[in-house]
Amino acid sequence: MAACVRHEGGFTLLEVLVAFAIAAMALGVLYQSALGGLDTSENATRLQDALSRAQSHLAALQAVRPLRAVDRQGDDGGGFRWHEHVALLAPPPQPQTGDQARVALYALRVDVSWQILGHTHRVSLDSARAAILPDESS
Repeated sequence: MAACVRHEGGFTLLEVLVAFAIAAMALGVLYQSALGGLDTSENATRLQDALSRAQSHLAALQAVRPLRAVDRQGDDGGGFRWHEHVALLAPPPQPQTGDQARVALYALRVDVSWQILGHTHRVSLDSARAAILPDESS
């Protein structure tokens, strides 16, 4: 009897190892892409939160009556810090007559900062506001 030699249609061990290595690299790239997307989403969320806080601080400054030059800062919670700066841009002109109000222009600036992995990020908003100065004769 003659021996029958059968060739199975399978893969060699080398082919299986190469396919496994390619699959492992592809999964690694997908994993890194997913983590990068999550980091980007977290950064965008923090930026939007900081912008909202800065807008809130600026609106509060614009509503202050009477407006005065200030420079203050504090903790806003959630890892955010704020800094408000109000400065007189130019000395107000003297009124021509005694019954005219004196108006001054103020520069307003609000910074909100936070840290991610040791890096400080910051959102800054600037504005200007005219304000009537209190009567000095009273």
